[in-house]
Amino acid sequence: MNEIPKIPASTSAAAALRDAIGGPVHLIGDDTYDEARLPWRRLTDPRPALVADATGPDDVRTILLTAREHDLPLVVQSTGHGTIRSYEGGVMLRTSLMKGVEVDPERRIARAGAGAVWGDVLAACSPYGLMPLSGTALSVGVVGYTLGGGAGMLSRAYGFAADSVVRAEVVTAEGKTLVADAEENPDLFWALRGGGGNFGVVTSLEFRLHPVAEVYGGMAMFDIARAEQTIACYREWAPEQPDELSTAIVLLQMPDSPQLPEPMRGMRALGLRAVHTGEADEAERLLAPLREAAGQPIAYPFRTMPCADMTTEIFGPPPPPMVVESSVDLAHELSDELIDASVAAVVADGEVSAVELRYWGGAMARPPAGAGPVGHRDVPFSVLGGSAPAVDRDQGAEAKAAVDAFSAAIRPHVTGGAFLNFLEDPDKTATAYSAEEYRRLAAVKRTYDPDNVFSGNHNIPPAS
Repeated sequence: MNEIPKIPASTSAAAALRDAIGGPVHLIGDDTYDEARLPWRRLTDPRPALVADATGPDDVRTILLTAREHDLPLVVQSTGHGTIRSYEGGVMLRTSLMKGVEVDPERRIARAGAGAVWGDVLAACSPYGLMPLSGTALSVGVVGYTLGGGAGMLSRAYGFAADSVVRAEVVTAEGKTLVADAEENPDLFWALRGGGGNFGVVTSLEFRLHPVAEVYGGMAMFDIARAEQTIACYREWAPEQPDELSTAIVLLQMPDSPQLPEPMRGMRALGLRAVHTGEADEAERLLAPLREAAGQPIAYPFRTMPCADMTTEIFGPPPPPMVVESSVDLAHELSDELIDASVAAVVADGEVSAVELRYWGGAMARPPAGAGPVGHRDVPFSVLGGSAPAVDRDQGAEAKAAVDAFSAAIRPHVTGGAFLNFLEDPDKTATAYSAEEYRRLAAVKRTYDPDNVFSGNHNIPPAS
């Protein structure tokens, strides 16, 4: 007697979901599968058994419970900017169709769905002269960025994006829909504001907006020959600046691209990035010591601009999906040795194409009462290393080796801590928190996700 072939769990789960949710379901072999599964960060190559697109909280709950019923691992993805793990099999729950944004200009509050990106929020709130604490790319998802802390060009004035959250709607591992705010489920509310996607699927966030219509700033370029003295000036100058001014020193290997002006093609450059929420004259007075240290600029496009245009003006349009290796480290000071290693990494003919030295401080270092676990607020400097975009992951292997070598070279001069949004290594998740914060996060995880259903990215296992 012939046995009846067993239907794979993923096939039966897909059939159940196609009858139950409003969004499409993509299986291996479907024409839409690759586009649905691939993240923006092409460092990883996830191959789930199926991808299910949720259109709202009810769909999220259905997809989650179906995955659990069929004993299939679950991973959640929106824009894929924060994807750090490759995996095979299981269910990918995508929220990118949940793009709704509502703005209450009187209360200065925005509500964004789980699939909204910062470009959606800016389009909705800028007509009111209000700004969110968004990052450097309009294509980044609001929820993932904010749950990881969220540090942008207005954060010295107003704090981390996580500090502006006032309410979250969450579907838990059990399929329950909860509200998390200062009154309801306050332990979950605390953990979400910096603890990443460990505690449930956040289906919407409400957060404060800030009255900033215009800023003065840009990215100026100088000869890299004066990098050491400029950074030495920066380490003394930056802590004395008002919260209204956000700056970074960026060391760059410029690409040999026809899109750049002739003098800048292929050159090494010293960049000064600044955003000031006050008047242009005051900004220039504050920046004068750095300009003097850096010498004659090659390009100085600073200007007053609508705050909503700041991201595109300074960082360019949202980049396409790419393979880029990067590292993040934090430092109490920019020592001579750290400065030398940073300049050497970019000047050398290698794969490290950029090093950013940024001063944090300001409102980021003054957490409001009840603030979430955005770690290491007392450490004033970050050091980010990055490679040029690679065509594929094979080419990216050389870039990873170079970025790892840079991180090793500066290791004696940094704290060993990290910032979750910028951290790529899933084995280093704990370095984004203090020991007490991590212990408390693990306890909250035990309450809301004791089976560690949400383990696909920066995972904090539940406390035993």
